[in-house]
Amino acid sequence: MKTQVAIIGGGPAGLLLSEILHRHGVDSVVLEKHSREYVLSRIRAGVLEQTTVDVLRSNGVGDRMEREGHVHDGMKIVWAGRESFFIDVKKHVNKRFMAYGQTNIQEDLFVAADIRGAKVLTEAEDVQPVDVTTDHPYVTFRHNGESVRLSCDYIVGCDGFHGVSRKSIPSSVLRIFEKEYPFGWLGILSETPPLPDIVYANHPRGFALASMRSPMLSRYYIQAPLDTKLEDWSDDRFWRELKARFPKELADAIATGPSIEKSIAPLRSFVAEPMRYGQLFLAGDAAHIVPPTGAKGLNLAVSDVFYLSRALAALYNQGSEALLEQYSDMALRRVWSSVRTSWYLTNLLHRFPGASDFDQRAQEFELDYLKSSHHAQAALAEQYAGLSFEQ
Repeated sequence: MKTQVAIIGGGPAGLLLSEILHRHGVDSVVLEKHSREYVLSRIRAGVLEQTTVDVLRSNGVGDRMEREGHVHDGMKIVWAGRESFFIDVKKHVNKRFMAYGQTNIQEDLFVAADIRGAKVLTEAEDVQPVDVTTDHPYVTFRHNGESVRLSCDYIVGCDGFHGVSRKSIPSSVLRIFEKEYPFGWLGILSETPPLPDIVYANHPRGFALASMRSPMLSRYYIQAPLDTKLEDWSDDRFWRELKARFPKELADAIATGPSIEKSIAPLRSFVAEPMRYGQLFLAGDAAHIVPPTGAKGLNLAVSDVFYLSRALAALYNQGSEALLEQYSDMALRRVWSSVRTSWYLTNLLHRFPGASDFDQRAQEFELDYLKSSHHAQAALAEQYAGLSFEQ
């Protein structure tokens, strides 16, 4: 097999990259290790920055999002013993964001791929990038029991944190920045009407979050120890604990019901630099992980894809390598901006095991400052809404 761009990973980043490249006349093949059903079963993020919404719209995969997405002007912060306050993103930076589930985006991208007859090979096994520092890289894999070699000009790793792409870069080249947090998020998805706003709660019992995927699909999280076991948490216990972390008026407004998905995930910040090695490029979770506190993971994957697709289109259509040479540095500037925002919100809103009285009081006064300062709220709104793409 032969193509111009081999894409490893058929999640949102990989399929979106393939879709945009197709619109610029660039050929690609997507290799996904799992089945389509497995990929569509993954429950992930659902808060989209304005830039992400714009990218999906401009590339023909935003019609369903426009119909079913829930637009927000900002988010609310509450904490024990004090009044809540609203970070008005629309007022401060004239941007809005949208609640629309990653699973829905994945479905939309598969539909678009089917319509154009895209080359998406699912259940591709033993995928391995080869000769990535030469002018003739290729990817080997097994598909339907046969060994296959895919020759290409470039390889893009969209295969997530545990994928093979980043591991193909020598440790002498790759620099890792990582922080692990001493707690996780226990979350449920329920077919219940959500609260009208996304609400973050700082409480002595721990952090909580009320979010949404659609007008009849709610997503809730609570901070939990890393050794938490799902089998110890019935739906009833979760709802009781969630409501205990919100003010009474909000707790009373939370509609409860059977969970349709329940999970626990550790929190970490992770960045791999550079995001290019020879003819191999990294995008999305293959290069970076952020705590979900800032709702940045999917949005960063889309920004990577935007920068990389623009660079590859410029190369193939105008013969210019300038944007391709700048890809890693340009993408990482946006990555680190989002990493900092997610780190800030995680430290601001969670209760850390072993925190001193000083730490706790400093956190409280940071919340007080954020509540009272127009400039502090504007700065957070700018970061939460997502920075504009570099030109």
